[in-house]
Amino acid sequence: MSKTYNSPTDASIILTYRCPMRCMMCNIWKNPTDKAEEIKASDLKSLPRLKFINLTGGEPFVREDLAEIVEECYRHTDRIVISTSGWFEDRVIELARRFPNIGIRISIEGLSQKNDELRGRPGGFDKGLNTLLKLKAMGIKDIGFGCTVSNNNSADMLALYRLSCSLGMEFATAAFHNSYYFHKTDNRITNRDEVIENFRKLIDMQLAESHPKSWFRAFFNMGLINYIEGRRRLLPCEAGTANFFIDPWGEVYPCNGMEESCWKESMGNIHDADFMTIWNSEQAEAVRAKVRRCPKNCWMVGTASPVMKKYIKHPARWVLKNKIRSMRGLSPCMETEPYNVGQDPMQGDLREKF
Repeated sequence: MSKTYNSPTDASIILTYRCPMRCMMCNIWKNPTDKAEEIKASDLKSLPRLKFINLTGGEPFVREDLAEIVEECYRHTDRIVISTSGWFEDRVIELARRFPNIGIRISIEGLSQKNDELRGRPGGFDKGLNTLLKLKAMGIKDIGFGCTVSNNNSADMLALYRLSCSLGMEFATAAFHNSYYFHKTDNRITNRDEVIENFRKLIDMQLAESHPKSWFRAFFNMGLINYIEGRRRLLPCEAGTANFFIDPWGEVYPCNGMEESCWKESMGNIHDADFMTIWNSEQAEAVRAKVRRCPKNCWMVGTASPVMKKYIKHPARWVLKNKIRSMRGLSPCMETEPYNVGQDPMQGDLREKF
């Protein structure tokens, strides 16, 4: 018999692979889903009670039934954040009017010229920023930027951070990865020194802020430096234990970082069984066993955030030490070795090529 697991806390639901953008670091737009095959609100009825749901894509706002999906998701959680390009301004504003507690993160990869170059659509920066400003004027509080750092936008990341601070908005970071989700296998940061230095500057600025949330984001960004340097994760990946992803066809995956050249396996499909039956199945346990020995060193918020909370003493000690250093005008200490919390030594062992 398979082990019985507690209900997960975090979910990411990939609503579609359709997208109006043409991003250089993501090929979702080259692999659109058939809208007739995409999961619907009714498919999500068996989800358990969750702390957080992220609705993502592709572009979630291409879904004509997005409001129905959000309504169903609010039956399972109090907090929903939608990741979007902001391209469909009117649709974002309309949804926010209906659900004023909704979170919106608009993906912006740099200032105007750089963003539009990387995202492949002229006017994307203006649309995204204008959408955020309209949401702020409406009083929507959980709004902000999401920036994926690649080879040539890390300096613009710093400018965007300053802009987000001046507007009183959230600022989320990522570094580009290869995975089935992004439909990419050739994302590589080639100017590592420059990118790492800019992340260090961002960490300095976040530690100088007054809000503890920014200090823990500094820890997360240190994890991105660790990833870019090709080291093992600072904290283990426990994907498929606290969090999960559902793809547009209803497959339940532990994460969005798997590559078919390494491994990719579903826990089950929500069209075939209710969620908790899938969650406690032998197949789900087999997938978790593969996660425990996964050779990748991904550091994405969907799998990093749950373990930062679970093993909070390690990020908290780093934050306390480096906040004090920041107040003294000293540079933060960068961790280079994983915290030992009992993880399998094979996990993140990048000597295992894939």
